[in-house]
Amino acid sequence: MPKISVTVDGVNYQDEVESRTLLVHYLREQLGKTGTVVGCDTSNCGACTVHLDGRSVKSCNVLAVQADGREVTTIEGLAQDGQLTPVQEAFHQCHALQCGFCTPGMIMQATDLLNTNPDPDEAYVRQQMEGNLCRCTGYQNIVKAVLQAADNSPASEQS
Repeated sequence: MPKISVTVDGVNYQDEVESRTLLVHYLREQLGKTGTVVGCDTSNCGACTVHLDGRSVKSCNVLAVQADGREVTTIEGLAQDGQLTPVQEAFHQCHALQCGFCTPGMIMQATDLLNTNPDPDEAYVRQQMEGNLCRCTGYQNIVKAVLQAADNSPASEQS
């Protein structure tokens, strides 16, 4: 089995993994990062979104061996010293979640979106978030939360 070295949420891990192991399963099953949700296993829903070297990826579409030598941030790694990020806080304040299943992936995608474009308009937010699905909401509060996070903080505080 291949051995990988990957930094996840600031901690370096060295593990043996089967070549076919998906990053989402490695994170959940070997590292216990269960905030990364297994949704569809087909890269359609975005619930498993994490950051790989600072950019959002659907971890059900990435092999764990592809993360070798790279940095992964999960939803558990966003908050620092118990402080929610502006995106997490905005999701809370704007009630941008219902059951919460899609929320980790939504927050990870929104964080990357704001790191890329700290001053988006509504149309841009909707376009950038379209790869993340929610079955509970009409997306209005999710879009509202992303726009609020953009208004309340500089991009450097988003990650």
